[in-house]
Amino acid sequence: MRHIFIVNPRSGHQDATPVIQKALSELNPSEPYEIYVTSAPGDATQYVRTRCQGDASPLRFYACGGDGTLNEVINGAAGFDHAAVGCYPCGSGNDFIKYFGGRKFFTDLGALMSGHEQRVDMIRVNDRYAINVVNMGFEAKTAARMIRFRHLPLMHGYRAYYGAIVLTLIDGVRHRCKIAVDGETMMDGNILLCTLANGDYVGGSFRCAPRADVADGQIEVCIVTPISRFRFARLIGYYQRGEHLDNPLLRDYIHYCRGRKVVIDADPGFLMCLDGEITSGSHFEIENVPSALRFIVPEGAAHHADGVNMAGEAV
Repeated sequence: MRHIFIVNPRSGHQDATPVIQKALSELNPSEPYEIYVTSAPGDATQYVRTRCQGDASPLRFYACGGDGTLNEVINGAAGFDHAAVGCYPCGSGNDFIKYFGGRKFFTDLGALMSGHEQRVDMIRVNDRYAINVVNMGFEAKTAARMIRFRHLPLMHGYRAYYGAIVLTLIDGVRHRCKIAVDGETMMDGNILLCTLANGDYVGGSFRCAPRADVADGQIEVCIVTPISRFRFARLIGYYQRGEHLDNPLLRDYIHYCRGRKVVIDADPGFLMCLDGEITSGSHFEIENVPSALRFIVPEGAAHHADGVNMAGEAV
């Protein structure tokens, strides 16, 4: 077994490479390991894919960064059954690992390297993959703006997301599209947002899909129709805590179901966000790919139906 740490030096507050190097040298693992530092967007995907093609032995890749770094690594590992993927959270958000208990488990390199591998689903969007959440409408526009907010002083992690929400509320509450789930049209008109989830958290602290199961072969589909800015501000707390699906105050605005395939049609330039990575287009075919990836779950980590304690999760 070879352990390969893929480090994004631009993720988070500072380059985590020295911290990881020091931790590994102190741990002195018995199995071989190496560190690869990425140099540009897309580099992690290409590197992981090339390694998988050239080495048929068991490989473990650890995405050291945020959600975007994990997304690049899983796209490189997709289709290679001898590759497993883990996450060392040192970036913004780190949402997927909240399904398994959060940062306190995944920052323990010893527990991570000796962790077990669990089969998890992935979401394929045209020819790309997501492991956590695909969203559109208000949330995709917010995510696109959050990327710019992260570079501002004191605007890291959830603060960047909140700042982007405020700005998007001013001009981004209606998005027209057609959404079909397993061949049945669920929406043909304006939406506020739509979340297609495998994991349960998005935006650092928002539990968008409280009923998510990463290994059930289904996509959690939640469509929210447009509401006034005043009502949105009053009700966003329910969404953050994962209480929106059962709240009678939101019953008239939320359409929820599970499905295996979702088709989205919209005007050209429609934004879609895959694990924080932004793409655009007018036609998207989205499907669950069951048991598509072996994900490394650290010792002691497990899913909790009530979610995670958000204290200490923000970076």
